[in-house]
Amino acid sequence: MESAFPVPAEVIRGREWHGRGVSLFSWTNEPDDSRQPELIKEYDGRVIGVNGHLADPRDVTLLPGEAVGGCFSAWIARDGELAASTAINRVCPVFYAETPDVHVVGSRALLVHLAAQSVDRIDHDVLALQTMIRQGFFLSDETPYLGVSALRPSSLLRVVDGERTITETPLPKADPMPESGRRKRAAIDELADALVATVAPLRGLGEPVNLALTGGRDTRILAALLHAAQVPFRVTTNGLDTHPDVIIARRIAEKLRVEHTVIAPPQTAEKDAVLVEHPLSRAWETLRTCEGMTSAYETIVSYLPYSGKPTMSGQSGETLRAGSLNLLQTDLGDKALLRRITTTFVKDEKLFTAAANEHARELARPWQARENRLEALDHIYIWYKVGRWQASARAGALRRGDPVRPFLDNRVARAALSLDQGWRLSEEVIYSLILRFAPQLRDVPIEGKPWRFAEGLKKRWPWSHVPAGHLPTVKTGGGWSWRTSPGPALTDVLREQVLGSLDALTPIVNPDEVRALFADPVVKKPALAWHLYTVSTLLTGLYPGKRPEGLEEITVSRPSA
Repeated sequence: MESAFPVPAEVIRGREWHGRGVSLFSWTNEPDDSRQPELIKEYDGRVIGVNGHLADPRDVTLLPGEAVGGCFSAWIARDGELAASTAINRVCPVFYAETPDVHVVGSRALLVHLAAQSVDRIDHDVLALQTMIRQGFFLSDETPYLGVSALRPSSLLRVVDGERTITETPLPKADPMPESGRRKRAAIDELADALVATVAPLRGLGEPVNLALTGGRDTRILAALLHAAQVPFRVTTNGLDTHPDVIIARRIAEKLRVEHTVIAPPQTAEKDAVLVEHPLSRAWETLRTCEGMTSAYETIVSYLPYSGKPTMSGQSGETLRAGSLNLLQTDLGDKALLRRITTTFVKDEKLFTAAANEHARELARPWQARENRLEALDHIYIWYKVGRWQASARAGALRRGDPVRPFLDNRVARAALSLDQGWRLSEEVIYSLILRFAPQLRDVPIEGKPWRFAEGLKKRWPWSHVPAGHLPTVKTGGGWSWRTSPGPALTDVLREQVLGSLDALTPIVNPDEVRALFADPVVKKPALAWHLYTVSTLLTGLYPGKRPEGLEEITVSRPSA
C-alpha cells in the first residue's frame, strides 16, 4: 500500500472482509467515518464498497445501478462472488488482472499489478505506452502494467467461482434536436433535475460551499444551480480587479446575492528567470500519484491533509457542450471531423515505430468507423479525456478531499449524452439551463467568445431575447511559462534522460527522430519532450522507489526577443 497509495502511510486506514474464495479490502485517507456510505458494509447478504461518493448515500443498496447519482465505482462481494462496476464516465476507475490462480480487481492499477505478480517485480506494457508519448494520457483501456486493463464506462465485471464475465452497457444514443421551444424545454428537464439532485444533499451542511467562479460558462451554471437548489454558497475568483473573470464574477455574485472574495495574484517584479523543481522530482511525484497514466508535463495537485470542507469547480463542464474535442473544431464537415478523430490517436507518426503506429491505428479504427462524427468525438472525450486522463490526474486532488463535481455525476453525464451533440455544441443547452436556474443572470456578459448559438442573432421583436455580449479573454502571466518555454538548461536535463534511455524506448519510437527532436538548444515541442521523459523514467524504474534526493533546482530563463 505504501507503493500504491500516494499519501503518507500514517494517514491510511482500512477495512477488510473475507468470504469463500473472495476477499475485499478497502483503504482511505479520510480521517473518520463521517462520510457515508461506510468503506465497506454488509447490506442484505452483500458486502458493498464505494470508491468516490453517491449523491444520496442511501442508494448504496441499489448498486450496481445505472440510475444511481454520484461520482463512483462500486464493489460488491459475497461467498464465491465478486463484482465491480464503473459509472458512465469511469472517472472512478476499475482495473483488473487475471492469473492462473487469482482474479485481482482494484481502483489502483499498480496495486492490481503488484497483487497479481507471483514475483516481486513490475512488468510494463511497453507498446501500450505509445499513446502516453503522443498525448500524455491513455487513449485505450490499457495501462502501463502488463496484464492490467481498465474497465470500460458503464460496465460490470463479475467473478463467480473463479470465472470472469464483463457486461458493457453502450453510452446513450442522443435524441434528435427538438424542433420547438416547448420540446426543447422538456428535453432539458431530465438534465436540469439530475444537476439539482447532485447538489441537493449539500443543503444541510454546516458551512457554505466554496465555488471557484470565473467569467466563463461552466462555473456560471454551477452558481446558478446552487442558487436554484437553495444551497448556501460563497464564491472565490483569482485575478486583478480589471480582469474579465473578476468583473463578471462580481456581477454574478451581486445578482445572486452571495459573498464574493477576490484573490489578487502576487505582484512581483518582472523576472528574467525562474527556479523550477528538478524534472526527476516532478516525474517521481507524478508517477507515484498517477501511476504512469499522466505526463509530468501536467501540474498535479500536491498532497495536503484531507479536508471535508465542501468545494466545487467547473471541471468537465464540456460534457454539457459535446466534449472538448468537438469544441476545438471550427470546421464541422465530415472530413474535418474524421481528421480530428485520426490525429487524436495517430499524432506525430514520424516519431514512432511501425508497430506503434499500427497499434494506434488499430485503436482508432472503431471510432473512425462511426457514421456520426460528432457523437464519436463526444464519446472519445467521455471514454478517454474524462475516463482516463482526468481519472488519473484527479488522484492528486483526492488526497486533499473529495469535492463535488456535478458534471462528473453519473446521472448528469447520462442525461447530457442523451441530448443531440450539435445542439449541445451550440451552447444553447447550457445557456438555457443557466436561465432556468437563475434568470437574473440573463444580462450578465460572458468571458471569452460569444455564445455560439447567439452569433449573428438579432432582436426580431421587442420582446425577443438576445444573450448579453462578451468580454474578450485577457492573457496574463507575463506571456511565457517555463513548461512551454523550457530554455536550454531544462532542455538539457530532459534530453539527457530521454537520449540516455533510448534502448528502453526503441520498441515504440525511432531513435533518430527522438534525437532530432532534441537537436536544438531549446526543444521545440516541450509537451512531447515531457511525455517522452515521463515514459522514460517509468521504464527505467524511477518509481516505485525512494523519492530522489539532492537534486538542484533548474534555472529557466525568459526567452529573449
